[in-house]
Amino acid sequence: MSFTHLPASELIGRLHEFDTLIDARSEGEFAEDHLPSAVNWPTLNSQERHDIGTLYKQVNAFEAKKRGAAMAARNIASHIDREVIDKPKDWKPLAYCWRGGQRSGSLTLILSQIGFRVTLIEGGYKAFRAAVVQDIPRLVSGLEWRVICGTTGSGKTRLLKALAAEGAQVIDLEGLANHRSSVLGAIPGLAQPTQKRYDTLVWDALRQLDPSRPVYIESESKKVGNVSVPESLIEAMRSSVCLNLVLPDAERVALLMEDYDFFVSDVDHFCDRLQVLAEFKGKAVVDAWMASVRAGNIEPVVQELLTHHYDPVYLQSMRRNFKQFEDAKIIAPEDHSMGAMTRLAKKMIGLTDSLAPV
Repeated sequence: MSFTHLPASELIGRLHEFDTLIDARSEGEFAEDHLPSAVNWPTLNSQERHDIGTLYKQVNAFEAKKRGAAMAARNIASHIDREVIDKPKDWKPLAYCWRGGQRSGSLTLILSQIGFRVTLIEGGYKAFRAAVVQDIPRLVSGLEWRVICGTTGSGKTRLLKALAAEGAQVIDLEGLANHRSSVLGAIPGLAQPTQKRYDTLVWDALRQLDPSRPVYIESESKKVGNVSVPESLIEAMRSSVCLNLVLPDAERVALLMEDYDFFVSDVDHFCDRLQVLAEFKGKAVVDAWMASVRAGNIEPVVQELLTHHYDPVYLQSMRRNFKQFEDAKIIAPEDHSMGAMTRLAKKMIGLTDSLAPV
C-alpha cells in the first residue's frame, strides 16, 4: 500500500502537486463547498447517506455499517471503472471526505492497493476549511489594494473587467458572489454560493495574486447579497488607496438599463423588487415608481433611484467607512461603454505607480 496523510495547513500551499483532487463526500456536501478544481466521487450519495444515517439511529451501528459498506463498495467500483482505468501508474490523486475518515479512507485503500501513490487530507474537508479561514488574513495582508469607488451605475464592474482583460490583478467580489450587491442586485437564474463556498472562492482568488503588483477591487459593504466578505479583506479595503470612478447621470442610467435589462423585460419582477424599498422610501413613493414602470417609463424611475436612494446611502457609507475616500483620485471614462472602460484601464495601468489623476 502507498498512501500518506497530509495536514491541511501544508496542503493549501501544495494543491498544484496533485493530478486529481477527489471529494468522496455526497453531492450535497460537495455543492456546499469543496477544494478548488476538486471532482466529486461520492462513496455514499446524498440519499444513501441519509438512509444509512436513519438505519444507524433506528436499528444499530453494525447493521448500518454492513449496508453502508455494500453501497460504498459498489460506488467505489463504479468510480474506478469510470475514472481510473485509463490512469497511468504515476497518477497522483489526493482524496478527502468530511474528517478524513471512512469514506475517503475506503477509496484511498483501494487506490493504493492498485498501486497508486495516494494522499489523504489529515482531518478532511473540516481541516481544510479551518486552514482556509486562517490563511485569508495572511494573504490579504501581503497585498497592495486599489479600491475602485463610485456611485451606483458608474461602471465599477465594467472597469474591473477591463482592467483584468488588460492584465491587471483584479478581485471581483460580486462576480464570485453571483450578486450585484444591492437591494436590486440579485441576478435571475443565478443562485448565490454558500458562505463556505464564497470563502473558498475568495481564498482561491487571493492565493493566485502576485504581492509585488497592485490589486484592484470594488468598494463593497460587508455583505454581497447573502454572503459576507471576509473581515480581514473588508478592513484592508477600508484603509487602502481609493480611486473615485465618475460618470454623468445620463450615462449611469444608460449603463444600468443595459446591465439590468432583465428588469426592463420583466416589469413584474422589477416592481416586486421595488416593494422592498417601501421600508426606506415610503409606500407612496414606491407605488409611484411601480406605476411609472408599468407605464413603460423606466428610465425616470432609475434616475430617481440613483439620486434619491442609492447616491445618498453610498456616499454616507463611503465617507464613514473608507479612510482614504475623501482623498480619492477622480477617474472618468469618456462614456459608459466597454471601449471607454478599456481605454481608461490602459491609462490606469500605465499610471499605477504614481496614482496620478487619469
